[in-house]
Amino acid sequence: MARLVHFSLVALLVWFCRVQATVLTYNILAHDRPCFFTWVDTPNKKLGLYFAVQSGGSFDIDFEMTDPQGKIILNGERERQGDYVLNARHVGEYALCFTNDMSTFAEKLIDFELLVEDHTRDPEKEATSGNAAANANSPAATLEDTLYRIGGTLTSISRAQKFLRTRENRNASTVASTEQRIFWFASLESIAIVSMAALQVLVIRGFFSQHRRGGV
Repeated sequence: MARLVHFSLVALLVWFCRVQATVLTYNILAHDRPCFFTWVDTPNKKLGLYFAVQSGGSFDIDFEMTDPQGKIILNGERERQGDYVLNARHVGEYALCFTNDMSTFAEKLIDFELLVEDHTRDPEKEATSGNAAANANSPAATLEDTLYRIGGTLTSISRAQKFLRTRENRNASTVASTEQRIFWFASLESIAIVSMAALQVLVIRGFFSQHRRGGV
C-alpha cells in the first residue's frame, strides 16, 4: 500500500510539474548570431530561460528573445548568465538569439535551457468551480500545493547545481589560462637565461682569442 501511495505521488508530481525542456550546449563563433526556437500552443504559459557562458573571452554574451509577433520581450548585453521566467501571452514560435559580435576571435561556449510549462494553475477557474474554501481545504488541493512546493524546491536545487557547475567551469578555465601563461613565461625566461649564458661564453672566448693574438 505504501508503495502504491508513493508511486501515485510521483505520478502526480510528474503530471502537475510537467514541462517541455530543451537543454543545449552550443559553441558560438566570433561575429556569429545563432537563433533557437520553441513553440507555445496555449497562451499564458510559463516560459523559462536559463543560460550561462562556460568559456571564451570575458564569459559574456548578448542575447535577445522575441515573441511570435516579432516583439522583443527580453534582451541583455554582455551577460555572463541569466535565469528568467516569462509569461508567454501569445500562441506561436518564440525565438532566442545569442550574439557574439563583441569578440574578434574568441569563441563562446554556452549552456542554455528553454522551458515551457505544460500545466498551469488557473485560480479563477478553481474559484468558480464550487466552494473555493472547500476546494482549498480538500485533500486534492493540499496534495497539489505540496507537489508545487516540491517542484519549486527541485527547481531551486537544479538552479544551484547549474550555478556551481558554471562557477567550476569558469574557475577551471581561469586556472588553465594561468597555467598556460606561467608555462610560456617560464619558457621565455629559460630561453633568455640560456641565451645570456651562451652570449657570455662567446664574449669570454673572443676576449681570450684576441689576447692570444696580441701576445704572439
